[in-house]
Amino acid sequence: MLLLKDGHVSDSITHRIQFIQENIRQVAIRIGREPSGIRLVAATKTIAAVNLEEAYRAGVRIFGENRLQEAQEKRQVLGARDGLVWHFIGRMQRRKLKDLVGNYSLLHSVESLEQAESINAVAGKLGIQQPVLLEVNVGEEASKGGFTSQEVEAGIEDLDRFPHLEIQGIMTLPPWMENPEDVRPYFTQVRRLRDRLAQQTWRYVRMTELSMGMSHDYEIAIEEGATMVRIGTAIFGSRRKAVSPDTVG
Repeated sequence: MLLLKDGHVSDSITHRIQFIQENIRQVAIRIGREPSGIRLVAATKTIAAVNLEEAYRAGVRIFGENRLQEAQEKRQVLGARDGLVWHFIGRMQRRKLKDLVGNYSLLHSVESLEQAESINAVAGKLGIQQPVLLEVNVGEEASKGGFTSQEVEAGIEDLDRFPHLEIQGIMTLPPWMENPEDVRPYFTQVRRLRDRLAQQTWRYVRMTELSMGMSHDYEIAIEEGATMVRIGTAIFGSRRKAVSPDTVG
């Protein structure tokens, strides 16, 4: 919500985005980071295309989708626009990789060495290098996919042998905590993992990105080094229940 000059409160998508962008800027400045180094990814699962139109007009340039079918429909409606890019932030089924690889600027959720190998194979057939992030299941929750921190460190040399993958960094979704401050140790753990890996020299691994933090904890994530925050509810409001869930995300 945004307080207007006349004292009224605006709750439009545009004003929510303005509030979040200003908040990101202020947090970054407070901790000595360059605000431009932190990008807002609008998480658009179940959100109607008309609301994405408003978000784009308000300055959002990265949309992140969890479900392939939804993404395809929304991309068709919005079309090509100046600066607009799409990230895929949901879980990826092997049979749908051919529709994901080459069609998204960044895949956030590579969750295993086997999946990385499959993406590399699809990208190789297309003759491209697909930018990806490695998903780290920092809380080691059974309900979530992803590498453990130990698996990333043990497998990074194998991951670095895929010439058609550009591994840009790490994505994480920590356990839900009512108090955002309680999530900080998880963000710290992932940032330290990224930093350790970034100190080494790799062929195809570029450990520069940290995708972490959502609507209720993005400020903590920024303080702990996030370069991308994935925000949905704080922009678009509470999500409606999807009519036909796609198991991709």
